[in-house]
Amino acid sequence: MARPTRPKHPLPRRKRNLPAGKFILITGRTAKQGRALHQGKGSEAYRRAAALVEMNEGDMAHLNITAGQAVRVRTLYGEAEVEARVGQLPAGLIFIPLGPWANALADPDTQGTGMPGFKGLEAEVEPL
Repeated sequence: MARPTRPKHPLPRRKRNLPAGKFILITGRTAKQGRALHQGKGSEAYRRAAALVEMNEGDMAHLNITAGQAVRVRTLYGEAEVEARVGQLPAGLIFIPLGPWANALADPDTQGTGMPGFKGLEAEVEPL
């Protein structure tokens, strides 16, 4: 069986032309969120690990958001107030760990899979 190979020239990244304050939201598990889950979803450790949005530092500066500031993240499906943190993300992309805050933003249409849409959602971020 042949080994998979990578293309010699990587595909160019597509730039998303989103208006200011609009982003693509992805969610996922983190080690901190997983560890804090064992202390209980009502624990302060869990809130600190999951009630946050990681953003590109330049995007934060553009919106006059500072690390630790409360922000509102809104999708077509809901909104959540979380703490903004600097993340190692490309401009235009935001990340929220899975939990009640991410659940509030997810697309409820499972498309027959039983799993809501947690990735690739258009979202707005505004400072509070």
